[in-house]
Amino acid sequence: MLKSSQIWRRQFACFTASLCAAMQPVVLRAAEPALPAPLLAENTPATKPAAENVPAPVAPSEPATPQIPLDPAQAAAVLPDPNIPAPQPILATPSQNVTLNLINRLVQKGVLSHAEAADLIKGAEEDAAFAKAQAQALADTQAAVAAQSAMPPVEPDAEEVRVTYIPESVKTQIRDQLRAEVFEQARNQKWAAPNEFPEWTSRIRFFGDMRMRQESLMYPSGNDNVTGAFPNFNAINSGQPWDFRNAAGLIPPQLNVDRDRDRTRLRMRLGFDIDLEDGFTAGIRLATGGNNSPVSTNQTLGSAIANTQGGGFSKYELWLDRAFMKYEADLNDQSHLMIELGRFQNPFYNNSQIMWDEDVNLDGLAFTLTNSWTRDFNSFFTAGAFPVFNTALNSPDNSTTKAASYDKYLIAAQFGVQFKLTEDIEVKSGITYYHWENIEGRFSSPFVPSSPNDAGDTDDSRPLFAQKGNTYRPIRNITPTPGAAPGGNLNGTINQYQYFGLATKFRQLAWSGRIDFNQWEPLQVSLMADVVKNFGLNTAAMNDLTRRDAVVNNRSGGAGGWEGGDLGWYVGLNLGKPVALFEQRGDWALNIGYRHVESDAVVDAFSESRFGNGGSNMEGYTIQALYALSKRTWTRLAYMSASQIAGPPLQTDVFLIEFLSRF
Repeated sequence: MLKSSQIWRRQFACFTASLCAAMQPVVLRAAEPALPAPLLAENTPATKPAAENVPAPVAPSEPATPQIPLDPAQAAAVLPDPNIPAPQPILATPSQNVTLNLINRLVQKGVLSHAEAADLIKGAEEDAAFAKAQAQALADTQAAVAAQSAMPPVEPDAEEVRVTYIPESVKTQIRDQLRAEVFEQARNQKWAAPNEFPEWTSRIRFFGDMRMRQESLMYPSGNDNVTGAFPNFNAINSGQPWDFRNAAGLIPPQLNVDRDRDRTRLRMRLGFDIDLEDGFTAGIRLATGGNNSPVSTNQTLGSAIANTQGGGFSKYELWLDRAFMKYEADLNDQSHLMIELGRFQNPFYNNSQIMWDEDVNLDGLAFTLTNSWTRDFNSFFTAGAFPVFNTALNSPDNSTTKAASYDKYLIAAQFGVQFKLTEDIEVKSGITYYHWENIEGRFSSPFVPSSPNDAGDTDDSRPLFAQKGNTYRPIRNITPTPGAAPGGNLNGTINQYQYFGLATKFRQLAWSGRIDFNQWEPLQVSLMADVVKNFGLNTAAMNDLTRRDAVVNNRSGGAGGWEGGDLGWYVGLNLGKPVALFEQRGDWALNIGYRHVESDAVVDAFSESRFGNGGSNMEGYTIQALYALSKRTWTRLAYMSASQIAGPPLQTDVFLIEFLSRF
C-alpha cells in the first residue's frame, strides 16, 4: 500500500507532466501546420526534444486544438531568440527527487521561471508538512481508540466514565482561541490588559507642589514696644476672655514688634482632580499648616507653641485645604457655565493680595458665566454665597438654655471683561461687590461675668481668626456693680473678662485691572492695579466710639482720636515669563509693587500674610525675582518693606528665599 506522501508525489508528477505537455504545444498551436526543418534548426536552441525529458503527458479528454499556420514573421516573434541565453537550471546537479528534476527541466526549457519554480517547491513542501500532520493526527486517534478498546469492561454497578481523546493540534487550537477571547475582553474592560489600569484610574489626575522657605523678620528701631499698643486680638479671641483688671496686672497678649526672627518653613500640597463624567468633576487638596489659619499653609520647622509643644522633630499636621464638586457646560456656542460647591479656590479675579491671600479658599456655592462675544472680546460674571461662621450646636456648653445661631455670611458678585486692544496688547478688568453680613462685632446685653466661663450673648460676633490692622472694640457690656465676686465686680475693678470684635461693617466695592504687552513673547510685560473701598465704614460712628474710649487701637499717639481709613490700593509691574508658563531652566520673572491699605479697607483676617507679617493698616513696596532651575523647579527671592499707617509707629521688613517644585 502506497503511503500518502508517495501518492501525492505521483499525483504531482502527473500534474506537472500534463502541465508541461499542455504548455509546450502553445507555440505550435499558433504556428503553421509544419515549419520547414531548416527554420526549426535555425531558431531552436540545441537541446533535446521536450518529449525526451519529461514523462508522457496524460492524453487530453478533449480533441486537440487545430494548428494555425504562421507566416515567417509570426514564427520569428514566437520562437526563442538565439541571441538570448537559455534559462539556467535551479539545481547545479541532478537530484534524486524526481519532482525536483522535473521542475529543473521545466526551467531549462523556459516553461517556468526561477520564481515560479521556487513557488512550486515552497507550496509542495507546505502541502507535504500539512499532509504529514494530518497523518500523525489520524494515527494518534487510531492508537487512542485501540487503547480504549483494550481497557477492561466497566462493572455494571460502577459509575461509567467516558474519556474522549482530543488530538494535540485541536487542543492547541482551542487553547489559542480561548486565550484570544479572554484577552480581548480584558482589553475592552481594562481589568487585566498588560500595562493597563482599571478604568476609574484614568479619570483621576494627581498633582502637588512643595516649597522650602527661609524667612527673616526684621523690626527696625523705633517701634513702640513699651506701652502695649499692639494687642494680639487673635490670641485674646481664640481663648478664654481676657481679664483687663487681673490681680497680677498683666497686659493682654501682644504682637512681636522689636525682636528679629528667622524661620525655616515648609509647605507641601497634594491634590486630586476627579472626572465624574457628563460635565461633573470633583477636587480634593491636602496641605500642611502650623494651625488652621485660612491665610497660610506654612509649617515652621521645629516650631514651639507657647514653649510647651512642637519642636524636637515632632510630626506635622495635614489639613483638608479643598474639597469640592464642580459642574461645567456649554450653554451655546458663546456661553459657558461653571458651578462649584464645597471648599474651593477663590473664584474672584484680582491682581494682588491686598484683600485675599493666595492661600485663602472659600466655602460655599459659586457660579461663573463666561461669554465669548467675538474672537477678541469676552465677558465673565461670578457670584456666590459663602458661610463665614456658624454657632456651635451646643453653645453655650455650661448652660441648659442654648443660644440661637449667630451666622456670618459673605455674598459677592463680580462682572468683568477681557479683550484685545491690538494683536499683542490684552486688557482684563473686573468690578466686584462684597457684602459681609454680621461680620462686625456687636455690643452685648448688660451682664456681670464672675468667671471666664460666663458667656455674653454676642460673644460669637467676635472674629475667631485675625491678623492685625483692623479697628477692634470691646463687645461685652460689663455692668459695674458694688461688692465682690461672685455677685459683684467692685465697681468694675475686677472680673473684666472681655472679647473684641470688628468696629465697623464691611461693604466693599473693588476694581481690578491689568494690561499685558505680548510683543516680546515668550516674555511678557504687565501693568496691574487693584482698588478697594469699604463703604460700610461710618467715620462719625468711629469717632464717637473713640470719644467713649471704646476703640482701643488705630488711634493717633496711641490714645488720641481715631485715624484709620477705608481705602486700599495696589499698583505693580511684572516683567518676564509668568510662573505658570515656566518650561525650562533659565525662565525668569521680576515683580515690583507698591500698596497702601488703610486700617478698615479690607478684613485683615484674609489679606496677605507675608507683607508686614500679615494684615492691613500698612503701606510699602515689594520686590521679588523668580528663576527656573528646571521645568518644574524654581527659586524666588523677595523683599518687602511695610510701615503702619495709623496709630503708633511700626515698621516690618521681610526677606524670603524660597525653593519651589511642582508635580
